[in-house]
Amino acid sequence: MSTATQIDTSPDPEPIRLFESDFLEFFTHIHPAVVVIIWVPVTVYFLVTAVRSSLGVGEVILGFLIGVLLWTLTEYTVHRFIFHFKPRTPRQEKLLFLFHENHHVQPQLKSRLVMPPAVSIPLALVFYGLFYLVFAVLLGTSEWIAPTFSGFVVGYLFYDITHYATHHFPMHRGIWKYLKRYHMQHHYKTPDKRFGVSSPLWDVVFGTKPT
Repeated sequence: MSTATQIDTSPDPEPIRLFESDFLEFFTHIHPAVVVIIWVPVTVYFLVTAVRSSLGVGEVILGFLIGVLLWTLTEYTVHRFIFHFKPRTPRQEKLLFLFHENHHVQPQLKSRLVMPPAVSIPLALVFYGLFYLVFAVLLGTSEWIAPTFSGFVVGYLFYDITHYATHHFPMHRGIWKYLKRYHMQHHYKTPDKRFGVSSPLWDVVFGTKPT
């Protein structure tokens, strides 16, 4: 993957082709509005379900915040240990380039800054299954699935939109300026650190935030 050694920082680069098939290649590009269109209704559904459950308002809020926190940990873990996995074989190198390294080669490519539904929807089903396993099967508290999963999805939404914004919006003030600078430093200064995009929390906890 010789292309991985060169970074294209042009504002509108010619996309690197990831698949020979035009059909598959189509699904590697996505407008950020699609993420909002798909996942906001999902969030609303689970929040309404939570409010209509036997949980009190305080419990719903707590469950929601737990879900957001679980997302930030998931975001960090996936980014650090899967997207930045050190490949040992050509096949692993190819998969890594397909899933994430192409973004480091073309960090300004607008159509590959949020997760395509062909990936995010199956992953959401897997994570929902994990939530069901933990809360319904293991803990016997199925009413907590809705508020925690809604918070998890909101965390994902915030991550995807924040990621797009850090690459294409000015973000001159406050926390937004900090998050943009933090993520740009991951790309151009410390690609083996600063894995949090929506929050540096777990970088601090696990020592991957440079001092």
